[in-house]
Amino acid sequence: MAAFISSQKTDYGVPHALTCRALGVSQAWYYKWRDRAPTARQQRRADLDAVIEAKFTASGGTYGSPRITRDLHEAGWRISENTVARRMAELGLAGRAPKKRRSLTRQGRRPAATDLVRRTFTAVALDVLWCGDVTEIVTDEGTLYLATVEDLFSRRMLGYAMSEHHDAALTIASLQMAAVTRGGNVDGVIFHTDRGSEYTAARFQAACRHWGVIQSMGRVGCALDNAAAEAFNSTLKIEYVHRHRFHTRAEARLKIATWIADFYNARRRHSAADGLPPIVCEQQIMTARIAARERLQETVAA
Repeated sequence: MAAFISSQKTDYGVPHALTCRALGVSQAWYYKWRDRAPTARQQRRADLDAVIEAKFTASGGTYGSPRITRDLHEAGWRISENTVARRMAELGLAGRAPKKRRSLTRQGRRPAATDLVRRTFTAVALDVLWCGDVTEIVTDEGTLYLATVEDLFSRRMLGYAMSEHHDAALTIASLQMAAVTRGGNVDGVIFHTDRGSEYTAARFQAACRHWGVIQSMGRVGCALDNAAAEAFNSTLKIEYVHRHRFHTRAEARLKIATWIADFYNARRRHSAADGLPPIVCEQQIMTARIAARERLQETVAA
């Protein structure tokens, strides 16, 4: 009843006297109810809503309830994913629906590599299996093409290059960045892509031989054969590109590279990396390896 009284508008700033009188409610009781301190439950909900909104904003307005829940657990909150989902719905926090992607794949004239992955986009360790693709970014100045190389264990974007030209030079640049990111020690890594001409080109094949990278390719016109790379393209478009307007290619280059380096690799949680950001996942792996090596050395010394 008190909530109903509060919802009634008054004229000229006059209190809700008429409403209280009509309902047989004491004005003193109503004002005591209105001015009361929030209960512990109400305060916790207000605090929770504030944290959820902050986490959602920090993600660029892209995180759903599973990732927000992980952030909350990391911050010390004891709360279920269902509760977070309900609060987000109440607050009107939701991501955007994906847009249909137009394929850029144009099969090259040279023979394609064998499909060594067969839609199994998981790896047992770092630098065992990479994937890559090329996608286009729309700017006011014209199209900008982005080539990527992603580690399928940690989901870290190791290499990326952008150009107004859709060719082998672009994919070679992304592969070189990935190799340098790993310190040049990438011999034996499988790199899975589609059969686009930029990946079947002699120049790109030569770059793979130089680094000791083994090529693998899916079928033409079958997005599922390179689903992991397609998933990154979708994430990039939905969570960032479609939310911004790029006036020039230079602006797009800078902002997309910053998003990949500072958000996607460093802070964005990935379900395939046990809910951790890619770089954090890799750091934990390296810490565990060092600890295991030290324990082994201590055992041998004893």
